[in-house]
Amino acid sequence: MAVVGIVPAAGVGERLGSEGPKAFSYCGGRPLLDWSLEILESVCERVVVAVPAGYERDPDWVRGGASRSASVRAALEAAPEATIAVVHDAARPLVTRELVERCVDALEEGVDGAVAAAPVSDTVKEADAAGRVLRTLDRSALWAIQTPQVFRADVLRRALDVDADTLAAATDDAGLVERAGGSVRIVEAPAENVKITSRVDLEIAEALLRERTC
Repeated sequence: MAVVGIVPAAGVGERLGSEGPKAFSYCGGRPLLDWSLEILESVCERVVVAVPAGYERDPDWVRGGASRSASVRAALEAAPEATIAVVHDAARPLVTRELVERCVDALEEGVDGAVAAAPVSDTVKEADAAGRVLRTLDRSALWAIQTPQVFRADVLRRALDVDADTLAAATDDAGLVERAGGSVRIVEAPAENVKITSRVDLEIAEALLRERTC
């Protein structure tokens, strides 16, 4: 079994307001990407990062695609030996080794993917285009999906073998695996495994990282 980490890190980070690619913005004194690499390298036999054009530096740093899932596909293509793919966003610096290992361990017989997720705590309503509430959803069955997302590599490769528009529309790789008929299970994760999207997220992550390293 070859466990390979896949990190899509080619995003520009417009909402964060960073001058360069988001994965290379500093958080807690280090590039965002470094926090994730440190954890993934402690679990995976190899980690392949999909980066913006011009940032490629060795066989494990490959050029990303036009969308997040296109970047995942490019990184996975660079690791033909992978039997298990651990996909993790560079924008989630608070991932822990324990969470990655639990997701890998959850890939049992009959399961094609295991995704980190936190129970939804807010009331969630569905609305129409005009903003009128259509219904209130039962939050007891709802999960906020995070990464890492761990897949049988052959299943993920097949799920990613779609046109560019389908890749661009995907909000996560588990959705593509589900679309292809794969079985995906939830691994409960802490809500503090936040994704850095805005400056506020960055400040929260830095405060949590300070607590962790004190």
